[in-house]
Amino acid sequence: MLKLRRAIVIEAGPGAPGGSAMAAGDPGAGGEQQLTVELIPASGGGGVPVAEGSPRRAIADVGLLGRSEVGDEVIVNVEALDLRLGSGGFDIVHVNLTRGLEGRGGAGGEVMKLNYTSLQHAVEPVDDENLHLPLERPVAVLALHGQLAAVAWAFAEGAPGRRLGYVQTVGGALPGSHSRSVRMLRERGLLAGHLTAGAAFGGEGEAITTAGAIHHGLSSLGWDAAVCGPGPGIVGSGSPLGHGGLAALDSAHAALALGSSTLLVARMSSADERPRHRGISHHTLTVLDLLSEPVTVALPAGMRSPVGADLRAGLGAVFGEPAPGRPALELEVERPVRITRHDWRRAAVDLPAYAASGLPAQTMGRALTEDPLFFAAALAGGTALSELVDGAVGRRMSGDELADGMEDELADELADELEGDDADEAA
Repeated sequence: MLKLRRAIVIEAGPGAPGGSAMAAGDPGAGGEQQLTVELIPASGGGGVPVAEGSPRRAIADVGLLGRSEVGDEVIVNVEALDLRLGSGGFDIVHVNLTRGLEGRGGAGGEVMKLNYTSLQHAVEPVDDENLHLPLERPVAVLALHGQLAAVAWAFAEGAPGRRLGYVQTVGGALPGSHSRSVRMLRERGLLAGHLTAGAAFGGEGEAITTAGAIHHGLSSLGWDAAVCGPGPGIVGSGSPLGHGGLAALDSAHAALALGSSTLLVARMSSADERPRHRGISHHTLTVLDLLSEPVTVALPAGMRSPVGADLRAGLGAVFGEPAPGRPALELEVERPVRITRHDWRRAAVDLPAYAASGLPAQTMGRALTEDPLFFAAALAGGTALSELVDGAVGRRMSGDELADGMEDELADELADELEGDDADEAA
């Protein structure tokens, strides 16, 4: 059941628009408003007692609900904050009882987003009526929203003047207004547009499907390349298939079917406490295993092998840890071969320059200097995407390099590179 409570708004932010509304020059069209609310104690025996007068953080989607003001009575969904979720630690306004019941409506569309829920609303879909195939323009697929800024920055460095658009999918936050990264990248001209696909909503254009969004961006909007991935946060259960990162599988298949060169941006970490996410995350490995066709995967220059000792923890998380007394996983078995069949490439990365850019440089609460491999992998993806735009290719890793088992020392090298005072200050 929904966990809804009545509350009073005690502080109301200016309602800074999301990336889409700001880019479109219409701050009143949408965005996300930061609020502070106090819950109204439930009456009767059925309510959950709350501390009277305790302030709580809340957000409201202006495009759906309109603006809220101090003193308004609102209904908030308190589930995420009560569960102390790291990426969703706030209440979400469900409806404004003071001024929001009549609603504006009038979007002019006849297609529903969030259909058959209490938040269904009409949109005008951008999905093109005519197919122009093959698209022959590249698509990068993200595992996490935290990769977006680094990919976009590296793409702009490698292909100046080329237009990169963002397709937001399921797997993380659904509202397009929730991403500060998108707003910042649009302000700086590092993203040419923002489409929300499927259940995601609130972008500059609404697509019914991910394939429709990719096609519209690359064909009708003239993007030179697209980056496709979930909004902030991620849904996850720790199981091989029960996580938002698996949305990358559908996105990659859509891009391949449309005739786009497809690049998977590897989720990697040198500092995640969970073994299944160190080296190359089990999220990325699972997608690489299940893909129907090979794709391009970029690794930061300096990483010797995608199947070396650094990756054994990740492989074990996907394929099962060896039992005590049994030999370690052999790399010549069928499923790792399905991973190495992809087009693995090396790409140069410049972590100090990205740190100095002022763009978002945190993942799961860790700064760039604490987890350089995460950002190096995303930067490698952006560089490789820029090469695909120009038809150029990075140096493909040879069979010998793929097979060698040398331990990766990239994380230490990158950390050393960032030890200078200037880089630390920039980060």
